[in-house]
Amino acid sequence: MIEKKSGLPKLIEYNVRFGDPECQVLMMRLESDLAQVLLAACKGELNRVSLTWSSESSMVVVLASEGYPGPYKKNTIIRNLEEAETVSPTVKIFHAGTGLNENGNFISLGGRVLGVSAKGKDIEEARSRVYDAVEAIDWPEGFYRTDIGWRALKLKQGV
Repeated sequence: MIEKKSGLPKLIEYNVRFGDPECQVLMMRLESDLAQVLLAACKGELNRVSLTWSSESSMVVVLASEGYPGPYKKNTIIRNLEEAETVSPTVKIFHAGTGLNENGNFISLGGRVLGVSAKGKDIEEARSRVYDAVEAIDWPEGFYRTDIGWRALKLKQGV
């Protein structure tokens, strides 16, 4: 964003890739068929597509490797991902820096490793679900922030 002479901000670019948490949280709310939207974009026919969005709130919490954004540990085992996704039917775990080792275990391969996302009727419910899922994951060599969503909660509560 840049400031114009009027003092009002102006958005000049919004860059979102599918692997980014900023995109993952939006994909949780997209009810339209993404494949159809992408096909229309390829054909230059986006004017024929209308997007439908869930009215629910969504949130994503990133789990990162210990040491990130500096030198971080790799090839550490991540457990209980399936259990974490069963916390709620609205929980989805996006893999960004994972792989499988020779025993079939999920392992960390990058700095930002997982994007744990959830939807809820409001921001409180989405936040509760996403942190319940995060806490179900067994990964001692990973970490996550615990303050995600606090500004939205304060706004909603009128604080």
